Amino acid sequence: MILPNIAWAETQLNLTKGVTEISNEVYGLHMFVLYICTAIGVVVFGAMIWSMIFHRKSKGAKAASFHESTKVEIIWTVVPILILIAMAAPATKTLIAMENNDDSDLTIQITGSQWKWHYKYFDQGIEFYSVLSTPREQFQNQQGTGQDKGEHYLLEVDKHLVIPANKKVRFLMTSDDVIHSWWVPAFAVKQDANPGFINEAWTKVDKPGIYRGQCAELCGKDHGFMPIVVEVKSEADFDNWLNEQKQLIADAKAAEAASLNASMSMDELMQLGETTYNAYCAACHQPTGLGLPPAFPALKGSPLATSGSVADHINVVFNGRAGTGMQAYGKQLSLKEIAAVVTYERNAWGNNTGDAVQAADVQAVAGGSPTAAPVKEAVEKVVEQVTEAVSEAATAVSEDLSKQYTLDEMMTKGEKVYNTMCVACHQPTGAGLPPAFPPLKGSPIAAGDINVHIDMVVNGSKKNPAMAAFGAQLSKTDIAAVITYERNAWGNNTGDVVQPADVDAASAK
Repeated sequence: MILPNIAWAETQLNLTKGVTEISNEVYGLHMFVLYICTAIGVVVFGAMIWSMIFHRKSKGAKAASFHESTKVEIIWTVVPILILIAMAAPATKTLIAMENNDDSDLTIQITGSQWKWHYKYFDQGIEFYSVLSTPREQFQNQQGTGQDKGEHYLLEVDKHLVIPANKKVRFLMTSDDVIHSWWVPAFAVKQDANPGFINEAWTKVDKPGIYRGQCAELCGKDHGFMPIVVEVKSEADFDNWLNEQKQLIADAKAAEAASLNASMSMDELMQLGETTYNAYCAACHQPTGLGLPPAFPALKGSPLATSGSVADHINVVFNGRAGTGMQAYGKQLSLKEIAAVVTYERNAWGNNTGDAVQAADVQAVAGGSPTAAPVKEAVEKVVEQVTEAVSEAATAVSEDLSKQYTLDEMMTKGEKVYNTMCVACHQPTGAGLPPAFPPLKGSPIAAGDINVHIDMVVNGSKKNPAMAAFGAQLSKTDIAAVITYERNAWGNNTGDVVQPADVDAASAK
């Protein structure tokens, strides 16, 4: 008996429908193809069984001879083609819809790391890491003496990715180390996160709730400990969550500043350090500190954690070690947490150095490290940028829009502007990072209508929020120069020389 569609949807052996329009389209496509394949199987195997029973040799049956029958050859060629077309048409429609990231309401960058996810909300100033929160006692249970498995065993995290309901959310996916894959079955979203590349996906969820997934790429020994939890909130609740996160960030900054003047006791440092170590370090270096040599060296009795200097130890935790599996935790942990985990590693498992590291010690080392600029330097840099922007704005007001520049003058100036403002996304070679940041080399924009090119640089792109508007950041001369450069660099060679007056005329429309 063939089960009805509802029964198929409820069984665990079948594909789930999901909670988005796209996921329902995928489910419908799946069932459509399944029915076609089932029908083909019934016809083919039915004909075989019928032939074996009623046309067997023992009954005196003789095989018909229709060698090189044109009709038969046409039939078994045309019928499969028609079946393939019937399946390909809806499949193509669904695939195109899955790749359409236009008109998104919110863009989130997702970065995979061994073995956690980093989420960054564009234009919101909010970013955080999401780490497995299932207690270690539940999965390190080889002897059956640990805790019973929780309801969401290996599928719970400390911080959920929160998105609004009824809004199109665009995901930009990349990786810090190896290939990961961000997979949430309920959304019908499964996209690889590749180091050095940016892939795109999107979803629009109508129903608030919590939806779970996990990394679907074999990304290392703890691949199974990299879950995904997405919490969909109503629009009002999502706005409240944004405000709460911004307040938490402000509070964390205030607490960080206060910790520089505070002094924690050894017991407090060891307690916080053990918690931090088990959450972030134990997967590689093991709860016993014995590590998994040679990839993850032991910390118990390690020269780094015993006889080495505290500053070197802090530097390794804060900045990581290039070319190894040791990540940089400067952006993942607070100064207090780094101080605590270094203290723990220097005193646990019999190391007993007696060193008690404080947040101020971490700040002192981090401030002089090659990858972490001191707070004073960062502030000065921001002030310098603001001053430069104001100066450029003042210059823009008085710039001579009637001046005519040569191609060489605009190319020289344009290259400087491009390398300052554009190169991070579109690359020095103009190759971009598709699909989020398309190439300019050989681009239709760079070879097409100049006014369209000017509008894109001045006003940004409504279809692609990653393309910012530079009208308020650059003078008209700078915009003319960078457009001239983009239209003539990397072999584009259009010969176009855009002048400030052209930008002014296009901007006024």
